[in-house]
Amino acid sequence: MSPAPVALSQATVGDLDPAVATPSYDRSAVTPGVVHLGVGGFHRAHQAMYLDALMNQGEALDWGIVGVGVLAHDKRIVETLNAQDGLYTLVLKHPDGRREPRVIGSIVGMLLAPDDPEAVLARMTDPQTRIVSLTITEGSYLINQSTGEFDAEHPSIQGDLAQGAVPSTAFGYVVEALRRRKDAGTPPFTVMSCDNLPGNGDVARKTMIAFARLKDPGLADWMTEHVAFPNAMVDRITPVTADADKEALAQEFGVQDGWPVVCEPYTQWVLQDEFPLGRPPLEDVGVQVVDDVVPYELMKLRLLNASHQSLCYLGYLSGYRYAHEVCQDPLFVEFLLGYMNEEGRPTLPEVPGVDLDAYCHTLIERFANPQVRDTLARLCAESSDRIPKWLVPVIRDNLASGGQVGRSALVVAAWARYAEGADEQGEPIEVVDHRKEAVMAAAAAQQEDPLAFLRDPSLFGDLAEQERFTAPYLAALKALHESGARATTQATVDALRGA
Repeated sequence: MSPAPVALSQATVGDLDPAVATPSYDRSAVTPGVVHLGVGGFHRAHQAMYLDALMNQGEALDWGIVGVGVLAHDKRIVETLNAQDGLYTLVLKHPDGRREPRVIGSIVGMLLAPDDPEAVLARMTDPQTRIVSLTITEGSYLINQSTGEFDAEHPSIQGDLAQGAVPSTAFGYVVEALRRRKDAGTPPFTVMSCDNLPGNGDVARKTMIAFARLKDPGLADWMTEHVAFPNAMVDRITPVTADADKEALAQEFGVQDGWPVVCEPYTQWVLQDEFPLGRPPLEDVGVQVVDDVVPYELMKLRLLNASHQSLCYLGYLSGYRYAHEVCQDPLFVEFLLGYMNEEGRPTLPEVPGVDLDAYCHTLIERFANPQVRDTLARLCAESSDRIPKWLVPVIRDNLASGGQVGRSALVVAAWARYAEGADEQGEPIEVVDHRKEAVMAAAAAQQEDPLAFLRDPSLFGDLAEQERFTAPYLAALKALHESGARATTQATVDALRGA
């Protein structure tokens, strides 16, 4: 009989199977330097992992992370990690089935903001805190897709805009902490977005300062002059942790972990070097620290992220449920490479030091990793935040330059078909989107008006008026209804092959 799994904590980490890598540094010597808002799987597979790697080299012990759960539903992750003394297991899933576990120790504590807002503000205003980092999701920056401006009327922030309000959002906490630091004469921390947005630092700067201006114009002016918001490109496929992942970790390696993280082996972080109060020496663990992140982020957003959208709706409608299933199908591989090479890549600037041919083929290999088991449902979620940021800019650039848009048109049509809420066998599709009602209503209206889905300017701008796009879009939508996703994809590949 196998011994009982060891419940992960600082007291038990030394009892783990030697096959499980553990922190080689003295965690009691680690002091906080980073406050992170939004401690989900991606943060733990990425930023926290890089800092742990530095600490294992004897560096950055003054850059420990205090994680903050901003929302009430973050209570579970806060309680789980605090019960494990901030420790958790990161499991790399290799394509050959091998699992590589590693205990990460860079998180030194977790706070639940709704339970103790002052504790969060105290940590953010502590002079030791030199970076406040964010993974709050793309939609949480509250950018109106049609105007490109901060949505000052969004209901989520109205309470925080009241003078003297106790913060309840990332905006409220960041701006209130900066106000307190300004009043105390403490230099401002750097705000480092790690969200999957083009120009994520620029977006954070724009929205945080716009929020501040609504409360205190003088504070907004001070933030404009003194607060740094570096841009970053982040990349690692990190699916939602399943119960089976916890069970496999316990059975194979004897670790009982309340919330491990699983991810692919590949990881990338390109970071703009703009940190007035200093930063960890991240280049020592493979981070590309550069002056200009834009070429790298455009490469990732328009090739990796847009390709995820290119495979998820068509794959789901064709009967697949996982990304690896789609990317082991030669038809969809040809479609994806066609999108990347003929529609995505022509819109990119030069990307220093990157072989784009190799990058595109590496993406297919990563997507096809059967161990990651990335669900198409995850990739299809929150499409109204993703398509406008990742694919619509590609379409616009190609329309302006005379480039191809046929594959992109099929992807948008597939989203419109998916949003009808039933698959090709009539089984219900659970559409997950913060704009679900509006998106599904537009999809339902397609029976009377085939362009109904495109007529939302907050998502698509004027694409419904662009005949060079609407012609292939309407043809694709009609074919999806009449012939199905696989046959439509095949017809598109055949028509555009060698075009």
